[in-house]
Amino acid sequence: MAAAAAFLERSAALTFDPALRAERVLAAVEAKLSAGDFEAADELLSTLASDDPRIDLLRGRISFARYRGDDHPTVHLLRAAAKLAVREPDRARACYVDAIETAVLTGGLDSVIAAAATAPRAPARPGSVDIVLDGMAALPTEGHAAAAKLLRPLVSNHRDEVWSRWPTLGYLLALELWDPDAMRAIASRIAACGRSSGSLHTLRIGLAMLATVAVHAGDFGAAQELISEEEAIAEATSAAPLVYPRIHLAALRGRRAEAQVLFAAVGPHLTLSVQYATAVLHNGLADYPTALRAAEKAVATGDLGLAGQALPELVEAAVRCGESAVARSALAALTERAGEQSWGQGVEAWARAMVYEDEDAHREAVALLDSCPMRIWSGRAHLVYGEWLRRKGRRRDARTELRHAHELLSDFGAEAFATRAAGELRATGEHARRRTAQASDALTMQEVHIARLAADGATSKEIAATLFLSPRTVEAHLRNIFRKLGITSRRQLRDIR
Repeated sequence: MAAAAAFLERSAALTFDPALRAERVLAAVEAKLSAGDFEAADELLSTLASDDPRIDLLRGRISFARYRGDDHPTVHLLRAAAKLAVREPDRARACYVDAIETAVLTGGLDSVIAAAATAPRAPARPGSVDIVLDGMAALPTEGHAAAAKLLRPLVSNHRDEVWSRWPTLGYLLALELWDPDAMRAIASRIAACGRSSGSLHTLRIGLAMLATVAVHAGDFGAAQELISEEEAIAEATSAAPLVYPRIHLAALRGRRAEAQVLFAAVGPHLTLSVQYATAVLHNGLADYPTALRAAEKAVATGDLGLAGQALPELVEAAVRCGESAVARSALAALTERAGEQSWGQGVEAWARAMVYEDEDAHREAVALLDSCPMRIWSGRAHLVYGEWLRRKGRRRDARTELRHAHELLSDFGAEAFATRAAGELRATGEHARRRTAQASDALTMQEVHIARLAADGATSKEIAATLFLSPRTVEAHLRNIFRKLGITSRRQLRDIR
């Protein structure tokens, strides 16, 4: 992709015909953007003085990639859509979807959807783009159930080309619909596309998505590796890192001081992620009043994906704080959104069990979430069921659930939730086993990545190329890794991975 961008830029420079030169500049900007060279893309685009809607579209994409929303990229995208509405209605509808995907991440989704309501009507036989646009437009006017009915079949078809163009929107819709298989598939496809094409911008998006899936699947080591690679690419291309997977990881690891430093450092465009993560963190720490305030703020945004994910956090915090009306209201909203997947149905049963102290619902939640790939929720289901059993005086039954919860959550590295399970076990008269230290505990995020690559047999030169470092720097990191882990060779890394 970088080579293509360089050739296209040179081609444009050697072209004297103004119309042909403009076409080649636009192609060069597209390639520069895909390669992650945002400064060069912006500089090239500034050489064009035209009313072409493609210029507005590219300005919006560059603005989003460089500033993460500070320059209001949706303004450019909506301008492009309005210009196209009369003469190219299909392209106009696609531009409105561009604006919706951007607004999902930068804010202002309601106003963008209101603007999209003016889009040209869909053809008699709507395609995937039309379904996405109409489904998103149905959210504020017809409600979640109507929008989900339109969107669910398309989201589950992760091979549809529409998700190649709008992977972030597809991923967030899969999250909204509690569909972990679609989340992983869309993320894997985008990451593979980024690697094969050399599009660093695309690769970063895929890596961040895969890292978040890994966090909620309980594979914190894989998440750290993916986060490290995304951050290395961001640094090399002077882009803002996609920090939301790191936020999710910090919340589920349950280390208060570490998490709060990270939460305080991110910009205002990640307020929802921080509020959601704060609720998760403090539910794990059993600081339910703080979790309640954060979850209420996250849910109140109504934003795609995470606002729905914050509903179970709101239920747990509200139940623990004795706010039964809040808990029931959140449960009702969660029930509407739960969908057809075991993840959503299991979380809804988990929440219902807490609100109504229903043992059948506890058992339903455990059964559904034990088969769900988002394994963190299996640990939380056993934990809440064990806590309920202990409060009912059924200490023997409680020990079984709490022991299993503690083992799962400890193995994942979800320290706060594991500590909760250990405290409940002690209350039943049993002491939890002490967690075996994980290699990742002693290492930085980048060191975890280097160690895992070395354990897989990558040479220092190969690791350096992946992380945009010099081989000498990689060797220095490996010496630090060996010292921290008390080993002396790469071969030993495979044994402790």
